[in-house]
Parts: sequence; structure tokens; C-alpha cells
Amino acid sequence: MRQTRTRRARREAGGAKPPATRANLYEEVTNRIIAELEAGRVPWVQPWGRPDGAGAVPGIPRNALTGRNYSGVNILILWGAVIERDWPSQSWLTFRQALEAGGNVRKGERGTTAVYADRFTPEAERERARQTGEAAKSIAFLKRFTLFNVSQCEGLRPGLAADPAPLPEREIVPVAEAVIAASGVDFRVGGDKAFYVPSEDYVQVPPQTAFFDQVNYYRTALHELTHASGHPSRLDRKLLNAFGSKDYAREELVAEMGSAFLCAALGIVPTVRHADYLGSWLAVLREDTRAIFRAASGASKAADWLLARHAEAGEAKELQGAAA
Repeated sequence: MRQTRTRRARREAGGAKPPATRANLYEEVTNRIIAELEAGRVPWVQPWGRPDGAGAVPGIPRNALTGRNYSGVNILILWGAVIERDWPSQSWLTFRQALEAGGNVRKGERGTTAVYADRFTPEAERERARQTGEAAKSIAFLKRFTLFNVSQCEGLRPGLAADPAPLPEREIVPVAEAVIAASGVDFRVGGDKAFYVPSEDYVQVPPQTAFFDQVNYYRTALHELTHASGHPSRLDRKLLNAFGSKDYAREELVAEMGSAFLCAALGIVPTVRHADYLGSWLAVLREDTRAIFRAASGASKAADWLLARHAEAGEAKELQGAAA
């Protein structure tokens, strides 16, 4: 009875609060990523595959039952688990979904904690809103849920969402070129530096001959296109930041991860484009435990925006071909 009264008193005083452990999830995930960066490992660039051909190939983690991709910081979390455990798949299920899929999680297997954002409105805030007629302000917090890689399951029925085949090297160029063209961004080739100019809304990259590996031309292009996705006419991120500022470092985090997510979605092995920003990224993450969540979310939205336009262009081309 004492526990019940205590909870009731807390609700009357200001509303039940989400457990502190949920709030600490921001810190837990951020500390994990800081530790990776301090050890010289970049969480959004993983050593995909092995010399013997085993191991997972680049790809966005997906739910094996629904086929939906995971996004934001969960990509980093699930990629890290795949590499750490040397699993060959990027597909995941909850414990219940494994049962729905006709199988089960093998006994003794430990799951991977993923997160999703929720919002909480204290009762005191609801009451204030009722009295003033203003909108109630909610508080963002994280919830955790547990996923199991399909490699940890057994007896799953066939036909679940399969991992896509890696993109053959000969197909990288036409696919990447199609993404660039479909973006609609003013894309210029020339000079000896790659950059995006927010005030004039154009991307410029050096010619392909300036790159030792041709694929690095496209990795660089995707990095700069991620920046361009933040233009006010697109996703409207804060882009006019002074070089060396914390906001500049935050936007570089978005572009680095956005390029990695795009590469993985297209079957291209991601690489770090601007490792010299490592110190400024660490400074941002140490100061703000939610920075990596915002950056990963922005990167996912940027990658999704560019991939959606690529898909739309492909569908339009197919319709034109069918009508011809």
C-alpha cells in the first residue's frame, strides 16, 4: 500500500516520470560510440566481410519479418553487433517475431538492445495546458527493445526478407550516377576540392581522374549530396556554420554517416571521408549525449531522401519504357 500511495502522490505532484534508466540510454549509447572513436574505430565504417568471403556484406539492418529498414542510431548499434559477433546477416527479429516466423531464438542467445524515441507529458504540464489553453509540452525520452540476429534463431520459415546481394563492381558506377542525377542537385565537376556551397546550392567534386580509386569519386559525391539534402528547399538543416565550429562538426557527422548509409544501401563499402574531424566529433559527443542521435537521425533522413528520388526516377523510367 505504501508503494501505491507513493506513486499516487508522485502523479499528483507532477505526473509519473519515465524511469531514469531510460534517460540514461542516451549516455550509454553515446559512451559506447565515444569508446569506439577513441579506439580508432568509426562505428559507421565497418570492416565488412573477410578475406575468405565470409561475414556480412554492407547493407542497412532490416527487420526480417516486415522487411523494413532500421534507422538512425540503431544502424550503428546493429552494425556494431554484426561485426563484433561475426554474423553473416543484417536481418533481425524480436523474440516474438521469431515465434511468428515459425521458429525461435536459440536457447542461451543474448539479444542486442536497440532504442526508439517516445514522448512523455507530465500530468502537471497537462494541467497547466488545460488552465492556460496552451499546447502541452512533452518530454522526449528513449525506450529500449531487444533484437536478435537471424543467425541467433532456428526453424525460421523460408521466404523472410533476405539480405540483398552485394552490388557487382561493374554496377556501382551506373547506380551511383543515377543517384546523383535523380537528386536534382546542381552537380559540378572540376577543381581539386570537393564541397557544397549552401548559399548557391551546388555541389562540386574533382574529376574522377583525381581519385586513385574510381569508387572514391562516388563516395565523395554521396558525402557532398548528403550536405545538399539539408538545403531549406529539401530537409532544411542548419548549414551556414563557421568552419571549425561545433555546428560545423555536427553537420560533418551527418554527412559522414549519411554517405555511409547511402553506400551501404547501394552495396558499396563505406569509408571515412574526413577522418581529420575525429577530434571535433569527440568534443561534440562528450558535450551532448544526444548529439549522435540527432546526427544519425539526420543522416538517415538524408539517405532516405536521396534514395527515394532515385527510386522515383527508376519507376518513371520503367513507365516510359512500358509506354514506348
